[in-house]
Amino acid sequence: MDPRARNTLTESTSPYLRQHADNPVHWQQWTDDALAWARERDVPVLLSIGYSACHWCHVMAHESFEDEATAALMNEHFVCIKVDREERPDLDAVYMNATVAMTGQGGWPMTVFLTPDGEPFYCGTYFPPTPRQGMPSFPQLLTAITDTWVTRRDEVTTASASIVAELRRGSTGVPMGERAVDAALLDHAVAGVLTAEDTERGGFGPAPKFPPSALAEALLRHVERTGSDAAEATLDRTLAAMVRGGLYDQLAGGFARYCVDADWVVPHFEKMLYDNGLLLRVLAHAARRGDALAARAAAETADFLIRDLGTDDGCFASALDADTDGVEGLTYVWTPAQLRDALGDADGAAAAELFGVTDNGTFEHGTSVLQLRADPADAAWFDDVRGRLAAVRATRPQPGRDDKVVTAWNAFAVTALAEGGAALGEWTWVEAAARCAETLVSRHVVDGRLRRASLGGEVGAAAAVLEDHGALATALAALHQATGERRWLTAAQDVLDTALAHFADRERPGAWFDTADDAEQLVTRPSDPLDGATPSGAALLTEALLTVSALTDPARAARYREAADLSLARASILLERAPRSAGHWLAVAEAAVAGPLQVAVATTAPSSTLAALARQQAPGGTVVVAGSPESTPLLADRPTVDGRDTAYVCRGFVCDRPVTDEVDLRALLGA
Repeated sequence: MDPRARNTLTESTSPYLRQHADNPVHWQQWTDDALAWARERDVPVLLSIGYSACHWCHVMAHESFEDEATAALMNEHFVCIKVDREERPDLDAVYMNATVAMTGQGGWPMTVFLTPDGEPFYCGTYFPPTPRQGMPSFPQLLTAITDTWVTRRDEVTTASASIVAELRRGSTGVPMGERAVDAALLDHAVAGVLTAEDTERGGFGPAPKFPPSALAEALLRHVERTGSDAAEATLDRTLAAMVRGGLYDQLAGGFARYCVDADWVVPHFEKMLYDNGLLLRVLAHAARRGDALAARAAAETADFLIRDLGTDDGCFASALDADTDGVEGLTYVWTPAQLRDALGDADGAAAAELFGVTDNGTFEHGTSVLQLRADPADAAWFDDVRGRLAAVRATRPQPGRDDKVVTAWNAFAVTALAEGGAALGEWTWVEAAARCAETLVSRHVVDGRLRRASLGGEVGAAAAVLEDHGALATALAALHQATGERRWLTAAQDVLDTALAHFADRERPGAWFDTADDAEQLVTRPSDPLDGATPSGAALLTEALLTVSALTDPARAARYREAADLSLARASILLERAPRSAGHWLAVAEAAVAGPLQVAVATTAPSSTLAALARQQAPGGTVVVAGSPESTPLLADRPTVDGRDTAYVCRGFVCDRPVTDEVDLRALLGA
């Protein structure tokens, strides 16, 4: 037997791949050697892409990949490659585009059949073990693909060439926008977003309901800039619907991936780091404005990140599973009887009423997901009940955890903890952010280049993509602002300089590729400017360029701001035509139109009331620094006045007079 005919996934740094290491399938990792083996055998590649918290990925693995007969078919007729979409977002993007182009929809698990050159010729998602609802069984599909490959190769060649040509046409990106990125365009974009709101239930569009993190941040910034009552009402309804519904863990904090229904009742129970980092950011910003519900959810979500997703090296794990012991939601759901057992008859009945736990149930098998449609009158009783229920829940089997440390997702958490902690006076959050950033900078930068992920202290081989660079640079800039430590700004500049050198599209000013110019060459080079589950890499990088341009020395600032302005100019067409899919662009554009607003507080004190006021009162997207001229370029030639802490407030290239009084600073920030 060929020594390569074995399952190689035990050698991976991906927990998802390791979950399949015991499959009888001879899974390979994505390598040139694996593709060469397919050429040598003259067989197609069966590419399976998923992630560790994916419920239907587990289902298909149990039904098909653990089945000896199915595995034998796969091993005989294909080179089988397993990919973690979180570790290789570039591969996921290319083959998801192919799947959507061929089938009209995408999702995970993704099942794609390729030529040995990596060209897709048949795409799908989940396939059942027996024919079901018009779908062929997976063994039937394997047999049909094999027959086509052997007897009708010309059809395979034609199909793959057609799909690749379509992918390459789609990778040319958006044209340069023709409207100026100004207040009028932002008003137009927000108006378009508001028309899609579900005003009765909160959020946008029909079921399933996903948390619109980027849009929420953009709406908040719009409200702070314009005072729009309509945008504020949409924001408040959206945040309240998510926090009060089943999407939010009412006992321990943190958000599930999405809700399967339009009423935000039944979640898909996986908890992803990226959702929670992005949502923590907007909740903390909303809390600054006096939103008590947002403040509670922000504090609990920060606790969830640090307590339940914290890793030994100070970073944050990727996800908690949707399933527990193969059962979705097992850890989280309740019956009225279980509440009475945990709390006693009186408190159990009151808790069932409060949390919407019914005899019929809101989930499966008579169980209910906890909701909180209204706050209880007795806050002390509420805290006691939640504590007792959380203790009981902790004795149940717990979902698995994907301990992979993804650069971009950890950067989202760092940004949220640094910004939120500084604004709300939660300095333990800032300390947690700094611990994580230390690991990312020291471990994920190898020979001057950023890597995508690590596991258990071992950095993976996959190169970082555009979103990693943009998110990390923003996170480091947020830490610089929160701590006043110059090293974080220096590190942010290094990341941005690398991104400018390797990700810019030289033929289309203002456009970006999602992979570096020296990364592995796939059938197409992905370049997607729209938000997906996370903000687009181009929007993230533009935010970092804009932010750091307001913090750094003039020469660098001019280069970064020019790149940011070009990016926004190209993205203006998205804001004009597809604002719901460009939420992070809208948030960045709001900051750009505001200047961005800069507040520099000259102080020699360890803490400054002026700095605290600026962090609490300044709108989202504002750059706030405090310290001495040596700590940050923004304070160069800006001394204290008469020995008192002094705030310098600027909008773009226009600055107000320096102020030393809180009343004066408050007036400037509210102008």
